[in-house]
Amino acid sequence: MDVGTLGDLLDVVGEPSLRLRTAPAGLSAPVTEALLYDAHAPLPRAPGALLLAVGVPGADAGPLTRAAAAAGMTGVVVRGTDGPVAEAEAAGVALLSVDEDAAWHQVHLLLASAIGARPATGGGDARGELFALADAVAAAVGGATTIEDPGQRILAYSTVPGQATDEDRRQGILGLRVPGSPENTEQYRTVFAAPGPVRLPALAGALPRLAVAVRAGGETLGSLWVVDDGRLAPDAEEALTRGASTAALLLLRARAARDLARHQDGDLLRRLLDGTADPAAAGHRLGLDAVRVAAFVPDSPASAPDGEQTALRLLDLVRLQCEARYGRHACVLVDGVVYALLPGSGERAQRHRHLAEDIVRRAGQALRVPVRAGLGEVVPSLAGASASRADADLVLRVLGAELPVACVTEVRPRITLLRLAEVMWDSRELSAGAWRAVLDHDAAHGTSHAHTLLAWFEAECDMAGAAERLGVHPNTCRYRLKQIHRQLGVDVHDPDERLVLWLQLRVLDR
Repeated sequence: MDVGTLGDLLDVVGEPSLRLRTAPAGLSAPVTEALLYDAHAPLPRAPGALLLAVGVPGADAGPLTRAAAAAGMTGVVVRGTDGPVAEAEAAGVALLSVDEDAAWHQVHLLLASAIGARPATGGGDARGELFALADAVAAAVGGATTIEDPGQRILAYSTVPGQATDEDRRQGILGLRVPGSPENTEQYRTVFAAPGPVRLPALAGALPRLAVAVRAGGETLGSLWVVDDGRLAPDAEEALTRGASTAALLLLRARAARDLARHQDGDLLRRLLDGTADPAAAGHRLGLDAVRVAAFVPDSPASAPDGEQTALRLLDLVRLQCEARYGRHACVLVDGVVYALLPGSGERAQRHRHLAEDIVRRAGQALRVPVRAGLGEVVPSLAGASASRADADLVLRVLGAELPVACVTEVRPRITLLRLAEVMWDSRELSAGAWRAVLDHDAAHGTSHAHTLLAWFEAECDMAGAAERLGVHPNTCRYRLKQIHRQLGVDVHDPDERLVLWLQLRVLDR
């Protein structure tokens, strides 16, 4: 993705939302991301970042501007009009401001959306070509242009200087989606039903539009929209029609490239998960180092009549949510389980559980079946992806309705008992012993010998503690232990036999 500049950001956001106080490095300074300042954490080195001065009054932000400069940042954003202009100029960083009553989380969302909105325009990048086409159409037609998909998401927009715009366009670009309204919906119906360009009246507070559907064969791929301020070119409709034809080719090519990349990434992830891929080559392709594997599975089995279709729909949903947060993303369906490779560096790892919970909630609503999600350990490189996948698989096995989402660290005791039970079941020596006779006696005679023994063991062989756990008198507990020894020959006073019996009852009787 191309790195935008401070000037680009101001063009998209601009006043009154964001005001420039000083820019000693000029408007061509790069802007890569927006960061929230945390007084309790060290300032990260983040070249090109804008630092939002959360909790720091503008008049007191001088030291923060110097710290931001030392960290390679492009600028600092303060609230109000009392920012340290002189200190910012001396430090060589830009100073910007927002309203005194602006909420920092909303400012962060606004800037992050604007910074991430415009991708590269070179190197054959499909989205970059769409932006170049938007500029070309805007120049030919004579009005600011956007290219949208059928879901009203903005794929590209023009930046030809001097062309009229309005608040609808500005809000659409910031959110990369057209603001919804019944009037807007009706206009889209009109455009998609028309065989060619359509002139549309102005909606409240906006300028009129000239729009055309983008089609390939009988399939609608999207639409082109032009702001009509009354100064469009005489042949605007013809130029827009030509632009729609080019857009159709680009959108089809972008879809093919996206599908191919998804297939290749999915195949690569499949080989990473089973340990047969070259981690170095995979890291170069995926651009990842530290990672965590997340596993998602619907509660309806893949063998159910619609199980395979449900799993495929879950794959699409997981991929969509991951791509919305991380961009291009590797997801794959293996044996009814959807696996996603999550970037594990920095604070992202702390947000993985929230992402998994969001996906599980959305999937449950969309698929109408419960979905579980297990998160493996964060591993330092792709070489550990198969180990993180094994963790995620184990987490899935211990989840249930009461706990549908968990990280491996949260359920380590459950997993340990599960694995221990598997080892013990597979060994005749470890699974043999008095525990089975105790359970069989309980089943045949209605006794509670197993419950009594576990209560006594877990009370550290304290009769009063065991009786309290059982809700009986200590003499009753003592009598039951004697009966166990008399009827089954279990020596409850032998420490070795106690340990083995407790372990078998605790682990194997699950």
